[in-house]
Amino acid sequence: MKRGISLFGAFAALAMAGIPAAPSLAASAQSQTDQSNARKEMRAGNQMSLRQIEARVLPRMKGSEYLGPAYDSTARAYRLKFIKDGRVTFVDVDARTGRIINRSR
Repeated sequence: MKRGISLFGAFAALAMAGIPAAPSLAASAQSQTDQSNARKEMRAGNQMSLRQIEARVLPRMKGSEYLGPAYDSTARAYRLKFIKDGRVTFVDVDARTGRIINRSR
């Protein structure tokens, strides 16, 4: 008999520990796909680069700490995340135009 842990055993151990295995894997795969789509669209000239978008938005967020971006390939928009005084702010930016389309607090 082989010793070791089966795939089922690994998922069972994660589930018992309260760690969702499949959603995190799906989110990671989606994130990689979105990043790939962002690069492809930027190279094709269909949208701005993340650096160009950050150069437009970051100066408007004085006093806030920039936590990073996320890209949504369906909406073709970046969501930039900031924190100031313990409050998180999301700034959604149209990747094609660089225009801020939403700001949530």
